Amino acid sequence: MNGRFDNYRRDYYGGALMVLLGGVTVLQSASYEIGTLTQMGPGLYPAALGVMLALTGLAIALNARFVEPEEGSDALPPEWRGWFCIVLSIIAFILAGTYGGLVPATFAIVFISALGDRENTIKGAFLLSLVIVAVSVVVFWWALDLQLPLFRW
Repeated sequence: MNGRFDNYRRDYYGGALMVLLGGVTVLQSASYEIGTLTQMGPGLYPAALGVMLALTGLAIALNARFVEPEEGSDALPPEWRGWFCIVLSIIAFILAGTYGGLVPATFAIVFISALGDRENTIKGAFLLSLVIVAVSVVVFWWALDLQLPLFRW
C-alpha cells in the first residue's frame, strides 16, 4: 500500500471513531439531567463535549474524504519520546498530587511533558514549569479554592 492511501484511511477511520465516541457520550449524558443554560444539570457539559467531539470527527473524516494528500507524503514514525514523557508526566502528577500537593504535582507534569519535545531544553522546561506553577497557584488554589493543598508533608 502506498502512503497516500494509508493517510486517507487513518484520517477517515480516526474521524469516524471520534464521531462514534462523541455520539456515545451524548447518548450517555442524556441519562443525566441536562438542565438549562441558567441552571445547568450534570449532563450538560458531557453532552456539549460529545457534540464538539462528533463535529470535530466529522470535519476530520470529511477532510480526509475530499482533500487529496500531497504527493510524497509518507507517514511519520511514532514519537516514542513524546508518548513516554506524556504518560510518565501523568503518573508523576497523580503521585505528586497525592503525596506532595498542588505545587510539586503541577511542576512534575509540566516539566516531564515539556521534555517530550526534542527541541526543548532542560532550562526551558524548568522555566516553563515555574511559570505554570505560579499560574496554577493563582487560578486553582487562590481564585477557585481547589481543595488540594499547595504542599503536603
